[in-house]
Amino acid sequence: MNAAGIGRLGVALLGGLLAAAVGYVLFFSLPTTGVELVGILLVVATGLIGLRIAGRIAGNVFDSYNVAEVAVEGPISRDGGGGRFPSGPQQTPTDDIVEQIEAADEDGNVKGLLVKLNTPGGEVVPSDDIRRAIVEFDGPAIAYTTDVCGSGGYWIASGCDELIARDASLVGSIGVIGSRVNATDLAERVGLSYERLAAGAYKDAGIPLKEMEDNERAYLQGLIDDFYGQFVERVAEGRELTEEEVRSTEARVYVGEEALDLGLVDSLGTREDAEDRLRAILDTETEIREFKPERGMMARISGGSASVAYALGAGIASVVDTNEEIEIRL
Repeated sequence: MNAAGIGRLGVALLGGLLAAAVGYVLFFSLPTTGVELVGILLVVATGLIGLRIAGRIAGNVFDSYNVAEVAVEGPISRDGGGGRFPSGPQQTPTDDIVEQIEAADEDGNVKGLLVKLNTPGGEVVPSDDIRRAIVEFDGPAIAYTTDVCGSGGYWIASGCDELIARDASLVGSIGVIGSRVNATDLAERVGLSYERLAAGAYKDAGIPLKEMEDNERAYLQGLIDDFYGQFVERVAEGRELTEEEVRSTEARVYVGEEALDLGLVDSLGTREDAEDRLRAILDTETEIREFKPERGMMARISGGSASVAYALGAGIASVVDTNEEIEIRL
C-alpha cells in the first residue's frame, strides 16, 4: 500500500474511533433510559456513520490518482447538440471537454491522459479545439476507441501520442463533407420566392431557396478542400505518415486490423491495454480519475428535453432553418 493509501486508511480509522467515542459518551456512558442495549446499538451506528464520513474526507485529502480520463462520445459540436432545433441527442459540449483537459493539465497529481473516443466526427473547429488541448497537455496522452473513431474523432486522435482500437472498431473517414438543403422546388410549390439583398458576390452562396451557380459551387468546394488539406496535414504530422499515404485512404473507414496495417492505429486492444501502455510510459502504478463536467439539474432537464424533441421532430430544422447556408463537417 502506498503512502496515500495508508494516509486514507489512517484518517478513516481515526474518524471512526472518534465518532464511536462520542456515541459511547452520548448514548451509553450517560444513559437516560437505562436500556444499555439500545445505547450500544446507537454507538455502533454512530461509529459506522463517522467511518463513512471520515473515509470521504480522507479520499479528498489524500488523492492518489495520477491519470486523468476524458471522454469524447457522440457527434462533436460546440454546444453539444443544442440550438434552436435539436439536431440529435444532447452531447457533451466541446468547450466542456476542453475545460476538463485543461483542468487535468493544471492538476498536480495528473501525469498522464487517457482519452476515450467513440464518435463519428462533427464540426471542424470544435474537433480542432479538443485536439489542441490534448497536444498542449504536459504529459503522455493515449487514446482508445470502442465502436468508432471517425472523421473529427480521428482529427482528435492525431493529437494523441498513441491510438489503440478494438478489432471491430471503425477507424478513419479522413475527409470533409459540406451539405446544403435545396428547397427551391418546395418553395415554388408553397409560393415562396427568393429576393437577394446582399453585399458581396458570395454572401448568399449556398442559400437553400435558390439554385446554386457554378461559381458558387466552386467557391464552396474550395473551402472544403482547404479544410481537407488541414485535416491531412494534422494526421500526417500526428501519425508520422506522408500526406500521400493519408490521402490514399480516400476518406474510407477501416476495421481495426486494416487500420493497424495502414498505420492509422498503433495497436489493437481495450481500455485496459491503453492503461497498461500509460503505466509503462510513466513507469509507475496508475490510478485513474475520470474528469467530466458538472451538470446541474437544469442542464440535465434541458438535455432530456432536447432528446425528446429530436425523437419527435427530427429533420424539421433542415427544412425550416434557412439561416444555415451550408454545413461543413468532418
